[in-house]
Amino acid sequence: MATIVPKQSPLDISQRTGIGFSFPINGPAVFNTTYQTRDQIKANLLNYLLTNQGERVFNPDFGADLRILLFDFNGDAQQGLRDILQSKISELFPTVKIQQYQLKRDEDINTIQLSIVYSIQDFGISDSIDINLT
Repeated sequence: MATIVPKQSPLDISQRTGIGFSFPINGPAVFNTTYQTRDQIKANLLNYLLTNQGERVFNPDFGADLRILLFDFNGDAQQGLRDILQSKISELFPTVKIQQYQLKRDEDINTIQLSIVYSIQDFGISDSIDINLT
């Protein structure tokens, strides 16, 4: 009799083997270890979204530059965000598909609230990220 085997990352098989680390970096041994692919992809996306271009030493093009949208008085923040989410994330994270996003911007006090719902195509995993920038 045939059984349906759910898709699972080979990294998720061993529950005791760490895959990477998550944010914030303030765990018991400085780093908080991630043990599931879902958690590591979320940490990688957060790292990318919160990094400005030029902050990575040997990878100056890495980063979403979201903080530029805080002070973009003449431009369209929605269009800038759409470009970031559609082109750059699909290049760096080919298994991640952005399902929806919502940007709330308060220009008077220069704050951005960003909510992203995404799915990991290969494993059928859905998750969300909420970011507040001031």
